[in-house]
Amino acid sequence: MATTADFRNGLVIEYNNDLYTIVQFQHVKPGKGAAFVRTKLKSIKTGKVLDNTFNAGVKVNVARVERRPFQYLYREEMGFVLMHTENYEQITVQESLIDNHEFLKEGDQVEVVVHADNEIILGVDIPQFVVMEVTYTEPGLRGDTATNTLKPATIETGATIMVPLFIEAGEKIKVDTRDKSYVERVK
Repeated sequence: MATTADFRNGLVIEYNNDLYTIVQFQHVKPGKGAAFVRTKLKSIKTGKVLDNTFNAGVKVNVARVERRPFQYLYREEMGFVLMHTENYEQITVQESLIDNHEFLKEGDQVEVVVHADNEIILGVDIPQFVVMEVTYTEPGLRGDTATNTLKPATIETGATIMVPLFIEAGEKIKVDTRDKSYVERVK
């Protein structure tokens, strides 16, 4: 059991017979009345985000969640095959449990989020930044740098992201997997 004072981003709680992770929270102490905590909760099963308000000091059940290191091996028709990096156990994870799976390359390190009480896989966290090679993009026009203009580029995993005009095919770039955006060119 925990109280609203223990809230932090990423904490997994049991709420309405489901598991939710706290995406955002804010303690509010109005000038008049009791304090409360405004939260954004994301359902682990459905991915739906809901806004909720808890009175200050309310007790909530905290779910025991473990993060285990795995390596992505390959993709098959049943899902993604991952190998535990310590005991070499292989598991197959459904595509729906991996956000932004189009940025996974064979050999990438990922973290599998597991409910510790019943060993149910809740999700897979891929690295926040990945380095990818641009396989195809239209050539940029010389001298067209007056504005921050972007063009589509296909990267080595087949995903398409928007990159600046100066990026050419064959270059390596750093991509933010959270919002699928270009970060920088990698030498």
